[in-house]
Amino acid sequence: MQPKLSVVIPSYNQAAYLEDTLKSVFAQGYPNLEVIVVDGGSDDGSVEIIKRYASKLAWWVSEPDNGQTHAINKGFARATGEILAWLNSDDLFLPGAISTAVNRLVASENADVVYGQRMLINEKGEDIGQWVVSEAHSYVLAYADFIPQETLFWKRSLWEKVGSALNEDYKFAMDWELLLRFKACGARFQKIDRFMGAFRFHPAQKTVAQIGESGFKEMEKLRVAYAKTPGKSRYNARAMTLTLIRFMLTSRLKELFFRH
Repeated sequence: MQPKLSVVIPSYNQAAYLEDTLKSVFAQGYPNLEVIVVDGGSDDGSVEIIKRYASKLAWWVSEPDNGQTHAINKGFARATGEILAWLNSDDLFLPGAISTAVNRLVASENADVVYGQRMLINEKGEDIGQWVVSEAHSYVLAYADFIPQETLFWKRSLWEKVGSALNEDYKFAMDWELLLRFKACGARFQKIDRFMGAFRFHPAQKTVAQIGESGFKEMEKLRVAYAKTPGKSRYNARAMTLTLIRFMLTSRLKELFFRH
């Protein structure tokens, strides 16, 4: 039997995209799948969507929480899978993503974490570009989180090794903080050279809304801790991050976000 995979889906007022996210998970056809939805008390019709899929869910709840990181931790506290992942309620798994990730983690003795390439889509689900990732070199990862979260899968044994929880002090960069903890404890990363997830850009997206408000502060905090770049070096770190972003984005997306 294939190992059980637990996927946690945090959501809050994402009715416009939630069903597409759920469909992308169940369309994988993976035979040993545990899906957990943690909704933050949505009032936009999300609960009605979740109820339609209730028979396929291992557990779901809709109640106020302390934000996305807290919601994800609530979900993982219920998860029983040997392999873990989370998928935000506006993003997608691409066809074959789950079986590809699980097969690599099972087949390779040198993989605790796997990740793949990322497609970029707009609010209509239209392809607007690609985010092409590289290997997880320690030095680069300490400066910038270039690993696409929606393509990220890891072993439960590693999760338990780092405390079985995301750090709730981080509201924006919690995935990067987790990756840095993985790296610090000796986790072995492997890149899968295949498009495995789709990251959605839309007006209400948390990434767009929070990067200026709290995102840069959290990222700077992580660089100081892991890359040892206090003081004015943080400006070099930010420049390095923007350079990496420019390098990884395809030309179509660059035209949207880096117009002069």
